[in-house]
Amino acid sequence: MKYFNLSLLIVVLLFVLPLMAFARENPKVLMKTTMGDITIELFKEKAPISVENFLSYVKEGFYNGLIFHRVIKDFMIQGGGYTAQMQEKETKAPIKNEAGNGLKNKRGTIAYARTPVVNSATAQFFINHVDNSFLDHKSNNPQEFGYAVFGKVVDGMDVVDKIANVKVHSLPNGMQNVPVKPVVMESVSLIEEKAEVEEEKTEKEE
Repeated sequence: MKYFNLSLLIVVLLFVLPLMAFARENPKVLMKTTMGDITIELFKEKAPISVENFLSYVKEGFYNGLIFHRVIKDFMIQGGGYTAQMQEKETKAPIKNEAGNGLKNKRGTIAYARTPVVNSATAQFFINHVDNSFLDHKSNNPQEFGYAVFGKVVDGMDVVDKIANVKVHSLPNGMQNVPVKPVVMESVSLIEEKAEVEEEKTEKEE
């Protein structure tokens, strides 16, 4: 009986625990921009609706070719809505605001942009350049509901800093803080999926 229990323990340690850890692992996306690469970890447990929405756009290639259209140094860089020709891209329906999930708008976190309407976020997001506590959830009052954080930059904050420091101007249509030279998201892809594609490609070649 003692040997059986030991064998069972070994099975759990070797097979079950790694699978449980894999199941808890957060997805990551690679954002390749004209100023460098940014890797973002997504908090699927804390912000399931936001992450699912973001990944749905990523998997469809929605963000590929879009720009960071609003850049304010020592505040945030915002993108995911416009092409380099300043054409707004059509989005899906708005999602529920998860700003009350306990995540804070700290430097390097990614959150959803929205209108004054609480549940109005679609595809546009911003990366906080500094800690922006005034954007955090404080109450269910619409004025204090906050902006939903759903991930953070785990590699490439130097790229975020470079983008935050680009020269900006105002456009005749009233849009402000638009980079003079477009900062383009060349591609945004799920890192795990990319690895699987490479593995499948290798198997076919063999």
